[in-house]
Amino acid sequence: MSLEVPAKIGKKYALYLPKSVVDLLKVREGDRVKISVEGEKMIVEVIRDPIDLALYGKKFAKISAEEVERISLEEQGKYEGSA
Repeated sequence: MSLEVPAKIGKKYALYLPKSVVDLLKVREGDRVKISVEGEKMIVEVIRDPIDLALYGKKFAKISAEEVERISLEEQGKYEGSA
């Protein structure tokens, strides 16, 4: 994904994002970002909320409720008697 568009620094150094960037990155008001500086470049990265990622992010694995239960019981068995 690549896009280059002009933007403007406003009052109190607010950075106004063009609609094309907002639409492409699917950012919303209140989302958090990380800003880093490399030479003369300012890099703004969206910090995705873990809950939003779980609900709406790209899925890369699949597990059934039965598998979750089996793993949970195995893990609990490891700690029985250690309390």
